[in-house]
Amino acid sequence: MDDSINTQAVSDAVASLYNTYPFPPEPLLDEAPPGYNWRWYWPTVHSFCTGAAPAPGPVRVLDAGCGTGVSTEYISHLNPEAEVLGIDLSERAIATATERCRRSGATNVQFRQLSIYDVDQIEGEFDWINCVGVIHHMPDPLKGLQALATKLAPGGFIHLFVYAAIGRWEISLMQRAIALVQGSQRGDYRDGVQVGRQIFASLPEGNRLKQRERDRWAMENHRDECFADMYVHPQEIDYTLDSLFDLIDASGLEFVGFSNPQVWQLDRLLEADPDLLTRAQQLSEKDRYRLVELLDPEITHFEWFLARPPYPRFTWEDDATLLAALPMRNPCMEGWPSQSIFDHNYQIISLEPKEFEFLQACDAQAPISEGDRPASSNANQPTATVADLISLGGFTLQDVRQMHQRQLILLRSPQQNP
Repeated sequence: MDDSINTQAVSDAVASLYNTYPFPPEPLLDEAPPGYNWRWYWPTVHSFCTGAAPAPGPVRVLDAGCGTGVSTEYISHLNPEAEVLGIDLSERAIATATERCRRSGATNVQFRQLSIYDVDQIEGEFDWINCVGVIHHMPDPLKGLQALATKLAPGGFIHLFVYAAIGRWEISLMQRAIALVQGSQRGDYRDGVQVGRQIFASLPEGNRLKQRERDRWAMENHRDECFADMYVHPQEIDYTLDSLFDLIDASGLEFVGFSNPQVWQLDRLLEADPDLLTRAQQLSEKDRYRLVELLDPEITHFEWFLARPPYPRFTWEDDATLLAALPMRNPCMEGWPSQSIFDHNYQIISLEPKEFEFLQACDAQAPISEGDRPASSNANQPTATVADLISLGGFTLQDVRQMHQRQLILLRSPQQNP
């Protein structure tokens, strides 16, 4: 069969699934969506990838494979100065996304029904591309990623998310079982959901697949849209660490890092034996990642950033450079002002008194949020330097570096000012 015909057939099947079960199935709201995700906020994305907050100014964003617009809506509201475009194969998903953003008042976004393979039809380049949970459903993920790479501006970043093979082993088995039972009815997604639910209900209580579904996925899979996306999808490619980096190496882009770096720290798995941990940490970076993958079969996905060079990198190791930096409190923070807050990853943390005081000092010279919601990255830009705040007493450069490493603060070089 001609590759282009096969690609179109798979793409049509994927579009059919999401026309039957638009995904994600989150409800539409008549207000901005609650909370935040730092991966959908340009200042924190830029800071994670470069070490510094971006200079003020407009940014162009592509949400590639936006589905029903849940991520697009967040990106639009969290970055009101941005120009946002969402694209997806599914006509029904695009209609839902358009209505979602209309109802919540996101006015800086547009939508197009378009395949990622056809992004060359879009004019211009993007500073930031969000493509989460998409390319693993494409018949040729590398071709899709390379197409997106052509639309990424120099110095731009793309956030990606694909499934991990080891952590989805039970899901893969159930996918194949449902397909076998469906037989010639495969492609009837409502039938697939019914068959899948019947299989789970019929399996013995001690069955490993049933246990995994009950313990890990049942809460979200009570919705047919989620069950269908997980178990009856017509196209899915799951990755190992090795095949993931094969994909990255062929993309023509540069690996910046996993966007959930805490998952890839060996100490969370081996800290009980310091000698063993020291030995394991001597491995190459990729081998350390491979070891984490092997030791933690709960990892169900990979999420990471790629960049199109050249792009700046700030380490803040030089004292003079750090003293001249402009600090701001990370706006992806809930519960502020308090010494007990949810941080950028929605983890509860307790601030030390001096950390609380430093963050208050940052806010005093440039308030950057209303309530618990991040504000525009162009609003209330900081004017006081690290040196200015340290002069107030009680803070050291080491304190500042630690707060930056924990993403409690963002730093910007004065040279980034327009």
